[in-house]
Amino acid sequence: MTTIDLLLAAIDQAYNRQSWHGTNLRGSIRSVTPELAAWRPAPGRHNIWELVVHAAYWKYAVLRRLTGQKRGSFALEGSNFFARPVDATGGAWRADVKLLDDTHRELRAAVAAFPANRLNAIEPGKKTTNVWLITGIAAHDLYHAGQIQLIKRLRP
Repeated sequence: MTTIDLLLAAIDQAYNRQSWHGTNLRGSIRSVTPELAAWRPAPGRHNIWELVVHAAYWKYAVLRRLTGQKRGSFALEGSNFFARPVDATGGAWRADVKLLDDTHRELRAAVAAFPANRLNAIEPGKKTTNVWLITGIAAHDLYHAGQIQLIKRLRP
């Protein structure tokens, strides 16, 4: 198994492939309704919907760094957290889940094509290696999967 293969396995297990650790990010939102996605555990706290779009944004940020894309090319205007729902319909929820799926697929393709000899490089103006960036996005997915699982259990 190459390092790239190992990285792909890590981001896939964290996102949508079976693994030993339990629920991954995509599994955490399986069967989540728009109503549940929009529910807030407390005033000022993020809801599941916002966490899904946040995860998509950071997948995009990693993708952008690996591929050299320009800033500001994310599908939504803004960065980090996006107020959701703007429209609490099933169509709006499905569109944001599709954004997450599509962004993961693009990130996965970029990692698969990434030159192995650049994995340990620190790009100009950055503080971490590319391999740390890729493993970090897997950890980010799992962090938010756990957060979503907790929010689901908090709902009365």
